[in-house]
Amino acid sequence: MRNRTYNKKKLLLVFLCAVLVILFLMGRLVYLMIFRAEYYQEKALDLHQREREIKAARGRILDANGTVLADNRTVCTISVIHSQVTDPEEVIRVLAKMLEMDEAQVRKKVEKVSSMERIRTNVAKETGDAIRSMGLDGVKVDEDFKRYYPYGDLASTVLGFTGADNQGIIGLEVKYESCLKGHNGTILTTTDARGIELEGEAEDRIEPVAGSDLQITIDYNLQMYAQQMAEKVMEEKQAEGVSILLMDPRDGAILAMVNVPEFDLNDPFTLNTGEGAGELTDEERQDALNRMWRNRSINDTYEPGSVFKIVTASAALEEGVVKPDDTFTCPGYRVVEDRKIRCHKVGGHGQETFVEGVMNSCNPVFIDVGLRLGADTFCSYYDRFGLMDLTGIDLPGEAGTIMHRQEDIGTVELATMAFGQSFQVTPVQMAATVSSLINGGRRVTPHVGLRVLDEDGKESVSLRKEKGERIVSEETSASMRAILEKVVAQGSGKNGAVEGYRVGGKTATSQTLPRSANRYISSFLGFAPADDPQVLGMCIIYDPKGVYYGGTIAAPVIREILANILPYLGVEKE
Repeated sequence: MRNRTYNKKKLLLVFLCAVLVILFLMGRLVYLMIFRAEYYQEKALDLHQREREIKAARGRILDANGTVLADNRTVCTISVIHSQVTDPEEVIRVLAKMLEMDEAQVRKKVEKVSSMERIRTNVAKETGDAIRSMGLDGVKVDEDFKRYYPYGDLASTVLGFTGADNQGIIGLEVKYESCLKGHNGTILTTTDARGIELEGEAEDRIEPVAGSDLQITIDYNLQMYAQQMAEKVMEEKQAEGVSILLMDPRDGAILAMVNVPEFDLNDPFTLNTGEGAGELTDEERQDALNRMWRNRSINDTYEPGSVFKIVTASAALEEGVVKPDDTFTCPGYRVVEDRKIRCHKVGGHGQETFVEGVMNSCNPVFIDVGLRLGADTFCSYYDRFGLMDLTGIDLPGEAGTIMHRQEDIGTVELATMAFGQSFQVTPVQMAATVSSLINGGRRVTPHVGLRVLDEDGKESVSLRKEKGERIVSEETSASMRAILEKVVAQGSGKNGAVEGYRVGGKTATSQTLPRSANRYISSFLGFAPADDPQVLGMCIIYDPKGVYYGGTIAAPVIREILANILPYLGVEKE
């Protein structure tokens, strides 16, 4: 009797447990089928969908007049889907032949078990179309875009280039990546459990959105002419390199930026030095490429030499420690502490006014002026003029000024700094600072971007830069324009004079470190019209052979450029 009752209880317990399990499973099933149905439908769809990317067209780069400097060409990406390949030997044979690839390399990719294996990118559209027309099972041909630069090496260090993934690497291409790149689309195809596409199932497409066009301040005609002039003087002087910068001093817009030797943007991984792949180690080759891609106008610093006397003179006039008619004596040198610092004219300039000292580019005069300012005041103007900060130019990799710490500036350091030695700045910083000193005294931000354009070609974002704070008075600015005009009309910069135009400017010749190497940097900075500057030009010649004085070899380059571009810019002769 007891056993029968015990067994009934056991059966009842088992029955209740079974009922509870069944009720739980039914509840779980209802929850999954009703409340989570949409989620699992998406999961199931994902398992049976294969996604292929549709690349977006990259935005173009246009010059100030709308000339296309960076465009796109349609290319193809060839891929294979392992599960869909029915005749692997035929696929391997055809792809190796059409793509000019090693058969073993193609075989490795075709036989690899993966959802999709990319065989080659950036394939010519004609080749891609030919492969598509063969109808090989498992072979996919997707259209893509490759960056194309119509003018080869024009403005190469400014424009920059893109990599295999069509992303910017240097220059404007990387600086404005967010607006140029666009948004990729996708193609969704339905497959069975084995990954084979189902016949009769339509593809779902999410269309790509092309990137926005970027219009820049550089003028193709000015850039081309400046580059030709730079290449000419580089060849004549057997120089290491030449940089030419053209800027609108009124707002800092870059009209041309040349750094020769430039490189081919359509083949950016081939050295412009002519060295072959086998002549260098991988590390040496990468170092050489990095040097080739550098924009010397913003990535490198140099001793500005006598061009910097414009800054010292402006600070001295603004501070009131010197007047234009103050007189100085130049015996050909100046002794500062235990150092004898020479003037470029060994016999000296004799007695001269401050204006004549600027015209003669006389070092002793500027040593005296620098000492009148004193280290603290000199540094305060250095900072006030923006020389201790980056210019903020919209190009990557801008270098900062290399300068003595203020507490380390003694009398000798101050004397040499006053005429542009013992510290380093970038060319673009020098051009921006002088622009600010001659445009009425307002700081400008150098810039290359002009506007971002929408799909209709209308401005969607303005990239113009407004003038900054005042750094010198209008009176000081006007005095500097008048003094620098005399430098070109009657002084050391006379080789920069342009018939029919009022030109101001300053020559410079500096020696690189170590001084014993006898390597020089020759430069000239000029602007016109002198009374109302509309264009500023700067030429820097690195390590010229033979005659190396800036007034002799750099000033004529800017003279020729100004003579040709001023009429083009609508500046009439007087």
